[in-house]
Amino acid sequence: MAREKTFRFKRFEVLNDKTAMKVGTDGVLLGAWCDVAGARRVLDVGTGCGVIALMVAQRNGEAQIDAVEIDKDSADEAALNFSHSPWSERLHVVACDFNSVEAWWSGEKYDLIVSNPPFFTNGILPPDASRMSARHTQHLTYGQLLKNAEKLLADGGKMALITPFDNIKEIIEESVFNNLNISSKINVISVNGMSPKRVLWELVKYPCSMHESELVIEISPGVFSEEYVALCKDFYLKM
Repeated sequence: MAREKTFRFKRFEVLNDKTAMKVGTDGVLLGAWCDVAGARRVLDVGTGCGVIALMVAQRNGEAQIDAVEIDKDSADEAALNFSHSPWSERLHVVACDFNSVEAWWSGEKYDLIVSNPPFFTNGILPPDASRMSARHTQHLTYGQLLKNAEKLLADGGKMALITPFDNIKEIIEESVFNNLNISSKINVISVNGMSPKRVLWELVKYPCSMHESELVIEISPGVFSEEYVALCKDFYLKM
């Protein structure tokens, strides 16, 4: 079944027709989970259609949110979604390569950086170039992402991201290399009893101990866990 071109949430709609990566569980989970408390400036890296930035804007009524997206069609779609949202004056998208920091960064640091980054490091590349950039780490590696994030984060700032479970070792190594500390690591289990497939991370620029836990999305097929409902009920129409 083809995906709907417009995904409707409780307080906003997202056109995701031209964007390489459509609205999915990973992005919504990250947008609902990341710690937005007290953040004045937020950066969404690889915003796609803009869903995570929009969720942050809904959860934090004060933050100014920048979104960087390398694919122009996706950036244009995000800009359209931002302009039609209740928070249009606080959302700004730049069609630019995140690695070219000097080309788009104002110099003011961020309290929170969020990213649902490229994650297929191996296997057959998608034939579509924009989808390849969105899904594979060939263009933006975890090392590049964390290196730039450390530069852009304010003292006391946080970075939240979601990755495949298989990339745990790489994220831990890159966090050490780039002077970021892991404050939270949540193993995401799709259905109770299955092995984790994703990990939610919070990285910070100050000393901390790591808190590790699990999040189960469904306690049985089609039945959401109470914790997942609590996270996402303000967004999904049918929760």
